[in-house]
This record gives sequence, C-alpha cells and structure tokens, in this order.
Amino acid sequence: MTYWFQGVRLNAVTACHTVGGRHGGAAEAVAGQQTQDPSAASPRVTRTGPRPNRTEPNRAEPAGAAKMKHFLRVVTQFFVFLYCKCLWRGLKFVTRKFTGRCELQRICYGNKPGARRTLKIESSLRYSKYELLRSALSVHPDQVEKTIDDIMALKKINPDTNPQLGVSLQASLLQIVGYRSLMAEVEKLRREPYDSENAEHESMLMKLWKELRPDTPLTGRISKQWCEIGFQGNDPKTDFRGMGLLGLQNLLYFAEHDRAAALQMLQDSLQPKHNELNQPDWEQKVPDKAIGYSFAIVGINITDLAYSLLVSGALKTHLYNVAPEMASLQHFQQIFCYLMQEFQRFWIEEDPSDIMEFNRVRSKFHRRILRQLKNPDMALCPHFSASDLHLVNL
Repeated sequence: MTYWFQGVRLNAVTACHTVGGRHGGAAEAVAGQQTQDPSAASPRVTRTGPRPNRTEPNRAEPAGAAKMKHFLRVVTQFFVFLYCKCLWRGLKFVTRKFTGRCELQRICYGNKPGARRTLKIESSLRYSKYELLRSALSVHPDQVEKTIDDIMALKKINPDTNPQLGVSLQASLLQIVGYRSLMAEVEKLRREPYDSENAEHESMLMKLWKELRPDTPLTGRISKQWCEIGFQGNDPKTDFRGMGLLGLQNLLYFAEHDRAAALQMLQDSLQPKHNELNQPDWEQKVPDKAIGYSFAIVGINITDLAYSLLVSGALKTHLYNVAPEMASLQHFQQIFCYLMQEFQRFWIEEDPSDIMEFNRVRSKFHRRILRQLKNPDMALCPHFSASDLHLVNL
C-alpha cells in the first residue's frame, strides 16, 4: 500500500522493523505544497433508501443588496486610504508638535527592548514618507551605524541630548536586518542538495549516526541500519530532497547540543503501536507507549515547519526578544531543538491511532505555535540550555 505525506511517497509495506515494533515514516518536508494519492482517499459511501426532502435555499442575491455591499466596500476603502494618506500623517504631525518628539523617539522611549519595540520601529520605517527611512530596512549590517546618523540628521535630533535614542535605534535596526540575513542563510542551506560525493556532507551524515547510535557500528554507507534512526530507505540522501542540507544540519545540531533529549526522543520513536500493546497498557495509555514514528523524517518535517515560521515572519517575535542584535543560524537551530521536543510531547498528548494522522497532528501543532507567537512578549526557549527547553512569557 502506498501513502502520501506532504507530497512525499511512503511505502508502508517496506516500513522498517525496529526493536520496539514496526514504525511508519512521516513525511519528508516540502515547503509550501501538499498532495495526496487518490488511491489513499476515503472510500465513497453510497446512500440507500429515499433521499430526505430538502429545500434548497434561494442563493440569488437581490441587485439592490449587491449594489449596497459594493458601495459600502468602496466607502470603507476610501476612508482607509484617507486615514493612511492624510489623517494618520496629520495625527503624527500634531503628536510631534505636542510632545516635541518624532514617532521613532516615542517608540524607543515608550517601549522596552524586544519585539514590542522593534516591530513598531520596523512598521514606522516601512510606511515612512522618506526614502531614507524605508531603505534602512534593507541596508547592509556594516552600514547600520551610518544609517542611524543619517536618520537622526533628517529628523533633526541632537545625538548629544538624545544619546540613548541612537543606541536603541541601532539595536533594533540590527535585529531587523539580521532577520533578513538569517532568512537568506537558511534559504541557501535549504536549496543546497545533499551530495554523496561531497566529503563534508558525508562527514556530517556519519557524525549523525555516531551521535544517535554510539554503540552500534555502521556496516556500510548504503545500509538498512539507517532505518534505525528514522530514515525511510537504505540511503538517507533521498530523504533530504525537501529541505536539503538544512535538514541534516538541524538533526546534527540537535544530536550534538541536546544529546540526552535527542536519544530519548529516538528511543520513544521506536515504541510499538497501540494494537501491539497488552490490554492494561492500552487502557492506561502509558505515554511512553505511544505509537512510533520515524525520528529522522519527523526532524526533516519539523525543519520545514521552522522554515515556514521564519519565512512568514512569525519568528520575529521570538528572535527580537532573544537576540539582542543580529540573529544567527544558531538561534534558528535552537528553535528547531525546542520544536522537536514540543512536538514529541504534543504527539503523545494527541495520542494518534496510527501514523496516518501525522499530517493532522503536525498542522494542529503548527497552529498552536503560531498562536503563541502572536504575543509580542513571547519567546521560545529564550535561554537555550540542553534538555531544558520551554516556552516562557517574558
């Protein structure tokens, strides 16, 4: 039987046997697309007996109502345009005259360092009428200090009487351009395919095996042993097609920097299915008896999830609260470690009946993380520590 996860084929017949039982493979992450094999669709139910007498509602909308909706839509758009172009700028002008401070000054002095302040500064720069301020969002990190000086000169702000303003603006602008740089770095790794002819790539893969199976020598580069750590076939390189080298680097970082958690998660992933448990275990639903999954494949999926959070801008909340200036690839890898452990807990809480529920659980987990990141004071694993990752409200 053939199943499809996130656009990647998974042969259930060839699923690997493990110590704890048989575990299925989850999806290889492919950003932005989801397809499903028609053969795996639910069977069609045939209704027998007389059909219930249902009266179809009249879907025809009166012409007057349609015109009224169109009119209200046009009026709303007009007032939004009027507010953005005239009233909002006028309100900013009056506020500056009343307080003696420009909008950037009010943001810096009225908000504590972190996402709440940096997000407001980013919005102010993006919608400014000055080209200098709008272009500040994409300057090179080396040009940030000069850009701040130019902004303060344009706004006629004396740096001697406002020393803290320059420091605050520089820190926030470094966070903004740092986020863009991180996106570019992550995208470059995602687009770089795994190359078995590349000695560096092969070295990372071998190191991953040694970290996760330290007491078990690998018999060969092409081996069924790779299934023991959650790959789908004899050659792991085929599983990295969706996330490229980014998936391998994240898995290796997790295994090296949070080894205890990674080994525990790998062990839990090898647990047997519910239908292979005895009756007492089934009734109590012991957490460590949850249905197994493919550790490496789930790691690639969580890499895809972290990547989508980064590209959508949802991770700005976390990174602006955690990184004092420019975010680095290490921050992204720490987020991956946190998401892996949280997904493990969430998987057990959801208690899926089989591996075919992976997409549902993953989507639900994704929505939960998005809800948490809407709080501007929220941060995922703000102080990364091995085996001590948690979500806190600052």
